[in-house]
Amino acid sequence: MLRLTWVQPEDLIGHELRQAAQDGRSAAAVAAVAARWRAAGGSEAPPRAGASPQPASRYLRLLAGDLLDELADLPSGLADDEPTDLGAIKSLCPDWPSPAGAAPPAPDRAEAGLLEDDCLESGRLEAAWLGRAVGCLLGKPVEKLPLDGIRRLARATGNWPLNDYFTALGVPGELAARYPWNRRSATTSLAENIDGMPEDDDLDYPLLNLLLLQRYGKDFTTADVARLWLDELPAGRAFTAERVAYRNLLDGVEPPRTARHRNPFREWIGALIRADVHGWTNPGDPAGAAEQAHRDATLTHTAGGVHAAMFGAAVIATAAGAGTGTGTGTGTGTGGDRPDVHACLRAGLTVVPPRSRLARAVREAVRLAHEHHDFATVVDRLHALHAGTHWVHAVPNTALIAAALTHADGDFSGTVCRAVSGGWDTDSNGATVGGVTALLAGSPAALPERWTAPLKNRLATSVGDFNGVGFDTLARLTRTTRLEASRP
Repeated sequence: MLRLTWVQPEDLIGHELRQAAQDGRSAAAVAAVAARWRAAGGSEAPPRAGASPQPASRYLRLLAGDLLDELADLPSGLADDEPTDLGAIKSLCPDWPSPAGAAPPAPDRAEAGLLEDDCLESGRLEAAWLGRAVGCLLGKPVEKLPLDGIRRLARATGNWPLNDYFTALGVPGELAARYPWNRRSATTSLAENIDGMPEDDDLDYPLLNLLLLQRYGKDFTTADVARLWLDELPAGRAFTAERVAYRNLLDGVEPPRTARHRNPFREWIGALIRADVHGWTNPGDPAGAAEQAHRDATLTHTAGGVHAAMFGAAVIATAAGAGTGTGTGTGTGTGGDRPDVHACLRAGLTVVPPRSRLARAVREAVRLAHEHHDFATVVDRLHALHAGTHWVHAVPNTALIAAALTHADGDFSGTVCRAVSGGWDTDSNGATVGGVTALLAGSPAALPERWTAPLKNRLATSVGDFNGVGFDTLARLTRTTRLEASRP
């Protein structure tokens, strides 16, 4: 029996009820809808999978669709503090960064110096691609596992505090049965199985965004993102909000309504994992990166989901400007125009409405990371604060990302291990912090070989003609794409 995940109305309604409660819609109205659903025999949302084990009756499926539409018509009490419209977001951000202008060429720059800068930028971008892949790969086998399971599996093999890829070697059978590795990832992402970087949506989307900029330039529209996906993204490689938006496109729904129509995942992490290329192609320009990320994100997300993507893009753009002479003036703590990870996080917050759930969660996570020496304590506090929020939701995951970056002070290994050991969306969080800290490290040689060697400079993907591409090649393509996309 084929049970298509993330699109069946009877599986979406439970997630929409949770989303409605979180984004400030009338509690009484939401409770009334929930009561009608349960009285009809409807079930809760699947806790971990994308589909319930058995299909609903035709009556329940029709009812779920009607209730999804009814919930969508309820106004949100948080809309004023958490807009999706870019102009409204900017109006709420008193410290929105100034756009970065193109730096004029220095008249006395020797050709050798220009070539050296080209090599340095390509090195930073190769490190970023590698860092994103390493963090993703570290988190893949424990994706969907509860926090206790991650800790117990790592301890069983002497890998706690987490400091290396997970392994099944030495894990007691009873423990392995209680906390099974991610089914799709165990054969490619445990230490004993790694043979290059396996395919993952956390790497597929950066590849898609390279194609996006190559085809449409930096002035692409949300409709351009949709066209590209229909051309290049296999439907089975999209999940949660992206899969619903893809289905909406095929049903004739136009962007940005694709993000809202029967899409209870519109504040989940999907738009954030698409943000890296927007940061990489706007080095030192968090405003430009955030605006690009907004046009991408609004195909699939609203409010907190969009804010997370803008935050991530601004953080990454600030990190990408390290050492390039394109600093943002946000204050570094390291002198000159070279930002540290704390300045990157501050830059990220300048593009997020300050009273939004996301901004408040990030500020609280940074505070906890400064206050507690033991990161496990920080993680426990975050899990308590965000109890009841889905493990793929953008708000708690972005908070964990900020906490890991802060607590490890930007150190690559320390940050990816903290992010993954914190649970929730382990591979996505590891990928995001890996890319940020690798940029700040500055070159592939600055990343420990135990992390990068198993990748064998090879990425598997079903996107375009990229399958088997090397990270060094991706770095050169990213740099060339940035230059070409910026030309008028």
